[in-house]
This record gives sequence, structure tokens and C-alpha cells, in this order.
Amino acid sequence: MNKKAIVIGSGFGGIAISLRLKKLGYDTTIIEKLDSLGGRARVFEVNGFRHDAGPTVITAPFLFDELFNLFGKKREDYLNFVPLEPWYRYYFHDGRTFDYCSTIEKTNDQIRKFDQRDVKGYSKLLHQSKKIFDVGFTKLADKPFISFFKMLGVIPNLIILKSYLTVSQIVNSYLKNPYLRKAFSIHPLLVGGDPHTTTSIYALIHYLERKWGVFFCMGGTGKIVTELKKLMIESGIKIKTKTEAKEFVLKDNKITKIITNKGEIINPDLVVCNGDPPMIYSKLLKKYNLSRPVIKEKKLLYSMGLFVLFFGTKKQYNNVAHHTIWMTERFKSLLNDIFKNKILSEDFSLYIHRPTATDKSFAPEGCDSFYVLCPVPNLQGNVNWDTESEHLKNKIVKELSRTIMPDLEETITDVFWMNPNDFKNDYNSMHGAGFSIAPIFTQSAWFRYHNKDKKIKNLYFSAAGSHPGAGIPGVLSSAKVVENIIKAELNH
Repeated sequence: MNKKAIVIGSGFGGIAISLRLKKLGYDTTIIEKLDSLGGRARVFEVNGFRHDAGPTVITAPFLFDELFNLFGKKREDYLNFVPLEPWYRYYFHDGRTFDYCSTIEKTNDQIRKFDQRDVKGYSKLLHQSKKIFDVGFTKLADKPFISFFKMLGVIPNLIILKSYLTVSQIVNSYLKNPYLRKAFSIHPLLVGGDPHTTTSIYALIHYLERKWGVFFCMGGTGKIVTELKKLMIESGIKIKTKTEAKEFVLKDNKITKIITNKGEIINPDLVVCNGDPPMIYSKLLKKYNLSRPVIKEKKLLYSMGLFVLFFGTKKQYNNVAHHTIWMTERFKSLLNDIFKNKILSEDFSLYIHRPTATDKSFAPEGCDSFYVLCPVPNLQGNVNWDTESEHLKNKIVKELSRTIMPDLEETITDVFWMNPNDFKNDYNSMHGAGFSIAPIFTQSAWFRYHNKDKKIKNLYFSAAGSHPGAGIPGVLSSAKVVENIIKAELNH
């Protein structure tokens, strides 16, 4: 159709919408601030150790299948998704463990170690999760919420499903054991939310995992980016790295010019932002003094920050699972310190990724590759990361050495990290938040940043901060939302 589409940001949401726009016939260009594609899914390589920088858990694999199917190809010919067992291993403060497994039977065996009564409770939780999934994911995840009347139409369903409750409240209503309550409430943290404030809509993740499973892509998420890049090039999408949008120029409520860090002027017909929506409005549209979210920007609640520790080990820790959730004794009060009080506590909980449990190519022979993700306050807190990063790194290594990774202090090598300052600087993330705005009820669906701006006629969002939210299924679904909006406009 000879119309020019510009996609800003090359995370999974940006890559996905680029491919969908190209299939619609747009002359599509994607621009990326960093020197490689992927955004948070970039890859670090240090002395033979490879690290996926961001997402590692693959669920809803059909969303990747769709991108290859657009061009008559099969994802299986490019990417090998292997199922994990267990999905996650929980390590609690007193040394007890819980394996969240790929079958209900195995999971029930694990539940019985803590409380036989919760086997029935887990069954009821899954049943409720399916009901939420059937509405929250199947019916709403790829539907646009740019009209308040659209939101009104689904409110009765949301009320019936008790979406005004939190994930923690839903889980606690079915499970009694305090360890299991923690384990089954953890999912909102994977998309940037405190389980005690995140809308129970996100309890659908329980059923989503049961429906499709939990996978790892051989070669990592970086391999997914590499193969999608090949697909983009084959389909004729133009890719510009080390290129950052610095300003939008508006005329007649349309973006007519994008000015880049290189002084280049791009004239788009439409613009899709994969970047953080609040940063887009506060930086690229600053002089127009626009305010977009339903909740005033100064009252928005943001996700936590992330301290991500990357390292190799000179030996293998074969007893450490692919995914481990390492939990301190505190749960609710720790999360309250992170999300509300915004203070860096002496204790912490961790998500540990050991890709070499599945794919030995991530490390030299006889070695392991790790990243350890620690939820921390975002930059709205008063934490001096120039000094605290080293201190936190030392505490994490000491605790892991004391518990599940003996002698880590002697075997660790090639250490580096990212803190909330890096998320702000590298990813243009407001307040260095790991997942944009938090997934509370009043920041979901219509209340979240809309996938199309209500005044700027050619500005769209396929990003974690827009509907339906963060996480790989969220941003890939966000691209489908934008595609559906544009299709409707083309038909009109």
C-alpha cells in the first residue's frame, strides 16, 4: 500500500507488530536504541558464558507460531521449544522445597508434602483460574480497550470473576498452607506486580501454564530474537540499530516527523511504540504537554525495580533446577518494603535462572551459566545504586553459597549486573521500573495505557505498559491488539 510504518523499540512486542504490519502491506522499519535487537531480551556473552538478559520462561508458544505462520513458515523449523520439569523449584527459608511440576499428579504429590487438604484446594484454584482465563485471556487479551463503552461491556464478567480481589486473596481462599500460599501467589511478580495488590485477573496464569506448558527455547530467548530477525529481513522489514527516537513532531493531530539521535528525520504514516508509554509522552511528546492515562500520571503506580546479577561458575551445580524461586522468610512485608515503602531491605527473595540445566551451550564445558533476579525498589525510592549494587551482590552470593550453591564464593566468575539505573538508561524505562506500570485493577484494560492514542491519529502502543500488560504473552498479545485496530481502520 506504500504507506510507511515506523516501530520504535525492538522488544518482542516491537518485533511482533513489525511482522504483523509487514503482512498487512506496510513498508515497515523498526528502530532500536541499542546495538542489537531484543530490548530486554538482549543477550550478553562474556568469556564463553552466555546470558539471556531478560525473559526466560516461554508460555503460550502459539503466539510465536503465529508470527512464522504469517509468512507460511513453521516455528518448529527455526526454534526448538523443550518442556521443562519441574517448571519451577521453590526453596524456602528453612530449607524445604516444592517442585511445581508439569502434571497435576506430580504437583499434587508435592502439595501433600505440605498439606494433604490443599490438594483439593489446588483443584478448586485451577478451576477458578480457568474461568478467569476463559474471559481474561481468550476473550480480552487481544481485544482493544480504547473505548470506555467497551470496558462497560465486560465489567459484569469481571465482577462475576471477582477481579476486584487480588491474586493473593484468590489463592488464599483456596489454599491454607502458608508455604503453598506463597508459591502459588508468585506469578504476578513475573509481570511486575505485588500479589497483594495485583488484580486477580492475573490468576489466569495458573491455567495458562497448564493449558500450554512451560518451555525453554534451546539457544535461549536470544535465539528467538535471532530467528525472528531473519524472518524480518526475509520479509523486507528494515532494521536500524543504534537509532533512538528523540522527538515527535505533530501536525493536525498526527505524527508527521520523527527526529532521531543521528539528526535523521523520518516521515511516518503510522507509528507504533514498543517503548515505555509514560516515557514516550514525557520525552518524545514533552512540548505538547499531553496526558494520556485515565489515572493522572503523577498518581500512577509502577512495577518494582530489578537487580539482575549475571555470572558463571567454574563447576556445575546439578542439583539446581532450571528455574528456582529462592524465598526469604518474609513475604508480604518484604513486598510492601519494595513496592510501597520503596526501601532496600537486608533480606531478599530471588529468581534464579540456570539455562545450563537444559542447554549446555550457555557455558564452557564443566561450567554453569546463571542469572539471579532480585526484586528491588524502583528509582522512586532513595537507593544509591552506585554503592548498593556491590553490597547487594555480595549478600546474594553469600546466601546462595550458604544454601543451594555451596562454595559459590570460590567458584563464581565473570560477574556483572544491571540495576534500576541501567533499566532507565538502556530501556528508557520510567523510574527504572522492570515492567512499566503495575498490573493493579485500576491500571488494567481500559484503565491502562491505550493501544491507540485517543487524539494522535497515527500513534499506537505495543508494549508492556499498554493493554494487556507485561510478560511475553502480554506483549505478543499487545501486537495483536494493534493489528486488530489497524485492520478495523483499514476496513472502515
